[in-house]
Amino acid sequence: MSMDSNTRNGTYARKNYSLVVLALLLLHLFLSVEATSKVHIVYLGEKKHDDPATTQKFHHKMLTNLLGSKEAAYSSILYSYKHGFSGFAARLTESQAETIAEFPGVVQVIPNRVHKLHTTRSWDFIGIHKHSPENHLTRSMGKGTIIGVIDSGVWPESESFNDQGMDPIPSHWKGICQQGEHFNSTNCNKKLIGARWFIKGAMNEFKMPINRTDTVDFLSPRDGIGHGTHTASTAAGYFVKRANYRGLASGLARGGAPLAHLAIYKACWATQGCSDADLLKAFDKAIHDGVDILSVSVGNEIPLFSYVDLRDTIAIGSFHATMKGITVVCSAGNDGPISQTIVNTAPWLITVAATKIDRAFPAAITLGNNQTVWGQSIDSGKHNHGFAGLTYSERIAIDSTDDSAKDCQPGSLNATLASGKIVLCFSKSDQQDIVSASATVKKAGGIGLIYAEFPNDGLQSCKIPCIKVDYQVGTQILFYIRKARYPIAKLSDPNTVIGKWVSPQVATFSSRGPSSMTPAVLKPDIAAPGVDILAAFRPHDKKHSSGYKLLSGTSMACPHVTGIVALIKSVHQSWSPAAIKSALITTASQTGTEGTSISANGPARKEADPFDIGGGHVDPNKAMDPGLIFNASTYDYIQFLCSLGYSSASLARITKTTINCTSETHVMNLNLPSITIPNLKRTAIVTRTVTNVGEINSKYKAMVQVPPGIKMTVEPQTLSFNITTQILSYRVTFSSTQKVNGGYKFGSLTWTDGGHVVRSPIAIRVIGFESYADV
Repeated sequence: MSMDSNTRNGTYARKNYSLVVLALLLLHLFLSVEATSKVHIVYLGEKKHDDPATTQKFHHKMLTNLLGSKEAAYSSILYSYKHGFSGFAARLTESQAETIAEFPGVVQVIPNRVHKLHTTRSWDFIGIHKHSPENHLTRSMGKGTIIGVIDSGVWPESESFNDQGMDPIPSHWKGICQQGEHFNSTNCNKKLIGARWFIKGAMNEFKMPINRTDTVDFLSPRDGIGHGTHTASTAAGYFVKRANYRGLASGLARGGAPLAHLAIYKACWATQGCSDADLLKAFDKAIHDGVDILSVSVGNEIPLFSYVDLRDTIAIGSFHATMKGITVVCSAGNDGPISQTIVNTAPWLITVAATKIDRAFPAAITLGNNQTVWGQSIDSGKHNHGFAGLTYSERIAIDSTDDSAKDCQPGSLNATLASGKIVLCFSKSDQQDIVSASATVKKAGGIGLIYAEFPNDGLQSCKIPCIKVDYQVGTQILFYIRKARYPIAKLSDPNTVIGKWVSPQVATFSSRGPSSMTPAVLKPDIAAPGVDILAAFRPHDKKHSSGYKLLSGTSMACPHVTGIVALIKSVHQSWSPAAIKSALITTASQTGTEGTSISANGPARKEADPFDIGGGHVDPNKAMDPGLIFNASTYDYIQFLCSLGYSSASLARITKTTINCTSETHVMNLNLPSITIPNLKRTAIVTRTVTNVGEINSKYKAMVQVPPGIKMTVEPQTLSFNITTQILSYRVTFSSTQKVNGGYKFGSLTWTDGGHVVRSPIAIRVIGFESYADV
């Protein structure tokens, strides 16, 4: 090879090397930018333009001005929110997010976060019976309404979604049946009229693919985890005979509104959860599609973000839905029984707590001394019906100095000693539950589990026979083990028993008020069944699965109220979301099946108060005819936000209308069907306005249950309605002479015409006259 050729090749090699280095540098720079870029939601409030395409162009232009080119803008944007409200989700660095926050028209820039899903007999229990032809409630069955469910998708083949007997699709429906993995347009029908899926926010949040290797999830509206299928069928599933879970809870399965139509919005994924960006897009599309009601069994684990700082995307999406007349129902959260754990606390939402119904699944444990004790289980058909060795987990610990064996934590049990035995474990922390304990016992060769814990509602299925007992029963079993030379036990199959327990009872896990963000808004609003609810589910194993499952959570309580809202909406089509919410709260029940007060479960059972159940346990029959309602408009909610400190300018950007925040507005005067005063010093005056929706000529008298230690007067004490006067106001004065700080006290104000009973719950906390600075 000549010198020239060597030189040329060397030059080429050096150039090639330089290009490689440059490419690596650019790749490093790109990856660095990608690493620092995160999804942000740029919220712009109400739309300026009716045309969605014009709104989308405006979003691209704004991003182009920020990023410097159209290409960068198109590459950055994930979603354009252009139907129910205006905004977009895009990948931005922190500095870019701070810059665009100063752009004209931007209300708030919200970092993308991930929310969690809040996870038969119940309808008969709350008074909705199939055969009540004289009842408006059951005669309508939700006919003509469209329920949108924002959740984890749907299993369309479930019998709960067959369209036998369904009316044609309502003419105002504008949605689609979006195709995807194992899902096409033929999966929709007159019951399941639409389905969409949203994943861009979740994918960008985790930068990882969804788990499809074990068909945990699908890139389509198909439900991989079953949660969305369960909630949708609870709200509006069609009639299914002989539904059951392994023979338990057998009967006619149906949703609350079996003739309502369903629209599915999959924004929640098995491993990624539910991202803000996807949730907002689901709200945006649902508003566009024409749903009448939205059911959202989703929320934060703890209320870190709020509509108060405009970072709660569920509150934002639901605000715009409410402005369009769509009632939004949400779950309260599963962090009870601790106070101030309530989520989804915006006043325009209906927030639902969970209760137990009068059904249980008792299972007998027969000890070798012929003593029988009882627990609960849903592991039907797994028990071997014979006696086996019984031992206590600490006796078979790998390390006797490690107490992790007490509650059967992973790797804590000696396989030689556990093999072939039933193991007794005692729960000692929130980090362990019966399912994970059973996995430990099974791995060590155990054949059954008895799990002792504090009262904690809801049952779960295990891989081996499992029975849950309380600590008292667990201690009885432990005493037997310690006394017997060869302790043995037999675990029996559970049975379904109805009507033997005082109910309803507020579930231990149900999150409690008051709201930490706006304590003057009573939350939760209402309580509904949410423990061991049978509904449709993904059939993982066709041989052993009926396609129905028992689940517990405020996720299950939420669609109960959603179904009832559909029943009310189908009869009272002109009622606003606030009117429907008022009807539910003011007619709710505070007593159980035996006429006693509803109790709230926890470390110590107590009488339920408004922070446990809001107005009370839902009574759908009475809610259909409430007599009086407390109405509220968008203007009322705007004035409420004014009272929280929002400026007229910021609220004008949200609503795209001229806003005048009046100085007289007070947070306590939002026209809610409840009264909460979190800081009563000497005197407080609260005003409310009611609308007569009963007989035209009627007279209501006030009855008060005064909170202890409080003076309370109502003016006027009589409300008289006639053909010309259907809306009247009253005011309530509260006063206290107490000079020390106290806890919340509870009472009620009830208006009655002799037939209707319109009850507003009251919660008041007295703040002593002297401030802390004076102490």
